[in-house]
Amino acid sequence: MRHRKTFITFIAVVQSVLFLAHYFLYQTWTFRHVPGNPRALAATLGLLSISFVVASVLAFSYTSGPVRVLYKGAAAWMGLLSFLFLGAICSWMLLGIATLADVGIDFHRMVEVLFALAVALGLYGIWNANWTRITRARVRLQNLPDIWRGRKAALISDVHLGHVRNRGFLQRLISAVLKEEPDLIFIAGDLFDGTAIDAHKAAEPLSQLTAPHGVYFVAGNHEQFGDDSKYLNAIAATGVRVLKNERVNVEGLQIVGVPYRDAATNGGLASALRRVPLDKERASILLTHAPDDPAAAEALGFSLQLSGHTHLGQFIPWSWMARRVYRQFVYGLSRIGKMQVFTSSGAGTWGPPLRLGSNPEIVMLEFE
Repeated sequence: MRHRKTFITFIAVVQSVLFLAHYFLYQTWTFRHVPGNPRALAATLGLLSISFVVASVLAFSYTSGPVRVLYKGAAAWMGLLSFLFLGAICSWMLLGIATLADVGIDFHRMVEVLFALAVALGLYGIWNANWTRITRARVRLQNLPDIWRGRKAALISDVHLGHVRNRGFLQRLISAVLKEEPDLIFIAGDLFDGTAIDAHKAAEPLSQLTAPHGVYFVAGNHEQFGDDSKYLNAIAATGVRVLKNERVNVEGLQIVGVPYRDAATNGGLASALRRVPLDKERASILLTHAPDDPAAAEALGFSLQLSGHTHLGQFIPWSWMARRVYRQFVYGLSRIGKMQVFTSSGAGTWGPPLRLGSNPEIVMLEFE
């Protein structure tokens, strides 16, 4: 009952914020301008304001075609809404500046221009989110066995299979990875979005994902919203090794995997890692979904941490917020003490299926 009340409260808060955002758009568009049918505009914005919440609730229970279409459309609108909202704010700011400067301005024409720019940016972001790049980086690890020098590892994260991305998208990712012929493949969580899905059917293409030294997966927060067994069983059935607070030794290279829930609860990542034996005199890789506490891994002697989760904020303005939260670890290769960290922006999207200021990627790491 308590969880139900919390959920209802959360939904009510989100819906209230969305309603106010749409009301702000309406007031901006109609200020000093009377549209042909203001009631139709108000009704349209009213329906759009509830579309994402309704679609999200349905998406956690149903997998039908109409629900997928509704969710895709509502999610895309949420992305456009972000840009339109920023455009509306800029409109009022410019009006304020013009008023203070005693300069005449055609407010509605300015709104038209800014809203058109917002829509153009949003459409570009949707296109950009479907263009997966290959990002390459070299990492030099201390005590790395000579046999590993020059070898390559692929890092995939945040695919978010669900109502927007499906097994066809995963199949294309796998084809791109296999063309690179990596020696080792890591999947750093959030393969699934957490919405209703046939997990086994969606994960089937993973059976084609092979590498000479294995394919390894750790659960992300979206797999662990609730019982993660259906997702992990589906992944394991394809032959991918699911790591749960354990170490694997691959020709002298130590690989440790910690799922998101264990890294975020019961003492956090440090507590989980202390339960996994590690030889500090040998090179080691930590695979964990979020770069929340790299200092803990560095203190325990890891050489390299591989993560995702941040999406690099996906698009402005959320990318600014992501940088403030994760700072140097929000994206790319960075260092803390003797340990290196690579955070991927991910291959898929969550919520709005668009990216602006971040690119979907597969990461190819070459060991030195």
